[in-house]
Amino acid sequence: MTQEGAPNNVPVFSIEKIYVKDISLEMPNAPQIFLERDTPQIEVQLSNDSQTIDAGIFQTTVSVTVTAKLEDKTLFLVEVVEAGIFRLENIPATDMPYVLGVTCPGILFPYAREAVSDLVTRAGFPPVMLNPVNFEVLYQQRLQEAEAQAAPASAVTQ
Repeated sequence: MTQEGAPNNVPVFSIEKIYVKDISLEMPNAPQIFLERDTPQIEVQLSNDSQTIDAGIFQTTVSVTVTAKLEDKTLFLVEVVEAGIFRLENIPATDMPYVLGVTCPGILFPYAREAVSDLVTRAGFPPVMLNPVNFEVLYQQRLQEAEAQAAPASAVTQ
């Protein structure tokens, strides 16, 4: 789709929809855990993924899992999958992995961070404020890992 009067080769990047795709909260040791006064250990896991929905339409997801533990007791486990539907047209194929792996997750992460904080607060705990994420660094790390895995395979086939 192009705007009226716009050339067909003009790059298009638009956010069609941002939504919570999946959300969960587990508190396996409630209510006893509320009697604890020690500071819990917080572990955060983060991932993102993209898939094609239709021509020029992509879904990107950012998954965040936050686990709070005191020794071997889990205070809470929060999982949030924030998703976005993006229209990407006339973007060079060489740029698409970057847009889907850096730009789109960067747009979604603040929404996921807010959902995590809100859910933890509603569960009766102090909010968990996730640090900002540099998706460009994560993208570069994945590229380096892919190159490192591909290098031994190509060395064997030669």
